[in-house]
Amino acid sequence: MGTLTDLLRGHPAMNHVWSEAGTLQAMLDVEAALARSCAEHGVIPQDAVAPIVAACRADLFDIDALKNEASAGGNLAIPLVRELTAKVKRADIRAAGFVHWGATSQDVIDTGLVLQLRSSLVILERQINRLASSLAARASEHRTTPTVGRTWLQQALPMTFGLKFAQYLDAVARLQDDLTRHQENVAVLQFGGAAGTLASLGDQASAVSRSLARHLGLNLPDIPWHTQRDRLVSVAAWMGMLTGACAKMARDMSLLAQTEVGEIAEASAKGKGGSSTMPHKRNPVGCAVVLSAGVKAPHLVATLFSGMVQEHERALGGWQAEWDVLPELAVVTGGAVATTADIMSGLEVHTDRMLQNLNITRGLIQAEAVMLALGMHIGRLPAHEVVERASRLAVASNLPLLEVLSRDAAVTDYLSPARLAELLSPLNYCGQSTVYVDAVLAKYHRRPSGPVARGDAANETEEDNERA
Repeated sequence: MGTLTDLLRGHPAMNHVWSEAGTLQAMLDVEAALARSCAEHGVIPQDAVAPIVAACRADLFDIDALKNEASAGGNLAIPLVRELTAKVKRADIRAAGFVHWGATSQDVIDTGLVLQLRSSLVILERQINRLASSLAARASEHRTTPTVGRTWLQQALPMTFGLKFAQYLDAVARLQDDLTRHQENVAVLQFGGAAGTLASLGDQASAVSRSLARHLGLNLPDIPWHTQRDRLVSVAAWMGMLTGACAKMARDMSLLAQTEVGEIAEASAKGKGGSSTMPHKRNPVGCAVVLSAGVKAPHLVATLFSGMVQEHERALGGWQAEWDVLPELAVVTGGAVATTADIMSGLEVHTDRMLQNLNITRGLIQAEAVMLALGMHIGRLPAHEVVERASRLAVASNLPLLEVLSRDAAVTDYLSPARLAELLSPLNYCGQSTVYVDAVLAKYHRRPSGPVARGDAANETEEDNERA
């Protein structure tokens, strides 16, 4: 069921895949392919196929009526097959007798789910590629831009802003690599009949299975997997990690966008980020969407892990728990990735404010550099004590650290004022920032850039990426 927040938490193309009509059509696609496959091997008459396929259109069904009937039947497939049979019967009485031949409800529901997941991964691949491209551009653009590195939410040491994006990109690249594996593993037919033996199809079971997999563009497993949910849970865990990676970026960006920090801002647009009562507000609303997904995703994934404990050949409860959880997870993940890509592509970076914040401690952020230089002469621990004492005095007296150090003979006996000034420049203490950025970018640019995996969502347009 659609909600008023569909476009706030999700993404238009992903929402469409998991809409009521999208779910229903995926199941009907399985029924149509099943009829074709059975007819190919003489299991049902060839002339029964056309009436069945013609009726496998979601727009012909009353979704609200199906939902009401599903509550009594225990799943959506039971009323769907009954209504599909009735529709076929109105066109061809004989053909109606061959609807859903050899399959069980779970075959149709699970294979429909697989089709939806395949489409979802196509959408996610496009959005991840878009996100990675934006991160690479930002890493390159700010390769040498000095900024504050923060630990425990406090200023730590200087770094380059590009390093932050390179770290994000490195994580996203690993998730991209994992996606290829999940696209292969999850695109697997579920077809086992009532108890996973396909006894209903006799000697034609294997032949029909091969044809069904071919018609749906799915891989044929060695064995039905009604109660073996590892493939689905594995891709769900990947979605959870992807959402978490995006939420980490959103957390950082929202902290940097705070008024007191002011180093970045989300792209401005009419009606975006305002307050209902405070005209001056510019809220990081994109970050809020991503962070809310980061809160939801772990619990959704945990439910799927719990649901792996299933009984014998067909489950009671664990399987059913997936029906709402997987769609919700796919939707929030799709929304998180698309929104993060939007944030990164439109990010406003305030480098002047970064320089101000680098100097806000009046040299304290460079205390380590001085300590190590002094330690070369008197040892690290004694140098640490000297510079720590000077740092405390600088704070207490509200003086620049350079001024305090320049008055301390324990320091000036070894480090000249010119050397101290050099050591206290943040631009001179970004370490290996640019080396790391270059390494990540080089690896990113070496990645193959083949076509996006094919699926029902392969024709997604740029308009689908627009947020309502």
